[in-house]
Formats: sequence, C-alpha cells, structure tokens
Amino acid sequence: MTDPNVPGAPPVLAGLLADLRAESEALDALVAGLDPDGWALDTPAPGWTVAHQIAHLAWTDDWSELAARDPESFVTELRRSLGELSAAGADPIEEGAAHGAAEEPAALLARWRVGRERLAAALTACPADVRLPWMGPPMKAASMATARLMETWAHGQDVADALGAVREPTARLRHVAHLGVRTLGFAFTVHGLPAPQVPVRVELTAPDGGSWTWGPAGAADRVSGPALDFCLLVTRRRHRDDLALTAVGGVATSWLPIAQAFAGPPGKGREKGSSL
Repeated sequence: MTDPNVPGAPPVLAGLLADLRAESEALDALVAGLDPDGWALDTPAPGWTVAHQIAHLAWTDDWSELAARDPESFVTELRRSLGELSAAGADPIEEGAAHGAAEEPAALLARWRVGRERLAAALTACPADVRLPWMGPPMKAASMATARLMETWAHGQDVADALGAVREPTARLRHVAHLGVRTLGFAFTVHGLPAPQVPVRVELTAPDGGSWTWGPAGAADRVSGPALDFCLLVTRRRHRDDLALTAVGGVATSWLPIAQAFAGPPGKGREKGSSL
C-alpha cells in the first residue's frame, strides 16, 4: 500500500519517505519557534550552530533532489562546484552549511521545508532499480531516502543536544540501525583496515521493547544493546564507552569504536562522558 502523502511511490519507498517526512517534521518542531539567539546556539559539531545544522540538511536535500530529478545535471554541477571550491581551498560541506547559516532563520527554514518536499517528489518519480549518482557510491531511491533519514535524525540529535531537548526514540530508528549494520565493511575500510570476512550478529532492543536483528543467529561475533544506543554510535553522536552496547568476538569488538553509518571521513566524534 502506498502512502497517500506520496502518490505513486512503490510501497517500500513510500514507507521510507513517510518516515523521512515524520523525522523532518520532528526536527522542524524543535527549531520552528526559536528566536535568533536559539538559531545561533552552538551544537556539538565544532563551529556549527543550530542554523548550520539545518542549512546542511537543506544543502544536502537540494543536491539529492537534483541527483534524483536530473542525474546528468547533478554530475555536471557537482564537478563544477567541487572544482571551484577546490581551487579556493574550501570544503563543500562547510561552505554549504555556512552559506545557509548566513540566511535569515525564517528564510532558511522555509527553504528547507520546500526542498525536502521537492526531494520526496523527485524520489517518488525515480524507477526503483535505477542507481542515482552521488558524492559517494551511486544508490537507488530507497537507499537515498534511508540516507536522508539517517542524516536528518543525526543532525537533529546535534540540535537537540544544543537545545537541551530529549527526543523520544521511535520505530524510525530501525532505518538508521539498518544503515549502521550495512556499513560495517565500510567502517573498517575508511580507517584503512581490511573489511572483515566473518559475519556479525546484531541484536537490538527496539523502542517498543521488541527485538531487531541482523546477521546469522549462530555467528560467533555479536553486538547487542538498545537500538537508540546503537544509532547514536553509528552516527558518532556518542562515545562508545558511554553506551550500553555489548560486543563479543574480535570483529565485533573492533567494529564498535569505528562504526559509522555515513559516507566520508569519520571525523573526531564525541569525547567520552560528554554529549557536547
């Protein structure tokens, strides 16, 4: 059954887009009533305010929408943009966030809202089996929607930390956890380590008390704990030692400190004992 708010989307993609919309609206509710001082609050990301976090999401949504709507233009524009920024010695992610953060908060918020709706429409129109170009490996529409949900939740955590807000975990965390499991091999290779050749069983306690599992039941290497903690880990929003996660086996034990669900460099991550 398709989501009535996403006409024409295949069932799997429709569910993902509905969850992405809900995650975006939850973050929107955190920032919509902020005054200028609230938008200027520092978040755990060095040099990034609340405005930078929303600007980054808007920037990435815009690029994602272009990739889904016009893949050839995406490749052309990305090459041009990266060339210009490289020549200027600038980082594209930092530049995108800084540019958006300089806008009036109301204009930035409105642009993010429009952009995420345009992205949903563009992904809905994509053939399910077509891989879209991206700044990392190409991905299908469903994978792009999952990646956008993960980023929205992760950057939403930065905003929540800055505001001192506590978010209730939801079933949408399953998408973040799934991406965290699927990127196990990448987490090793991005750190210059060989990808493991043995399976890892992941058993997480869902927000409703149920169980989410990945990997063969008989695997010697295992990870278990709350789904929220695992998602905070793979988005590098909390230090591994501050989370109630258990690892058994050499691969599982080595994986947790370096786990990440996002492409690109791992970054510094959070300090032990601190969310900010």
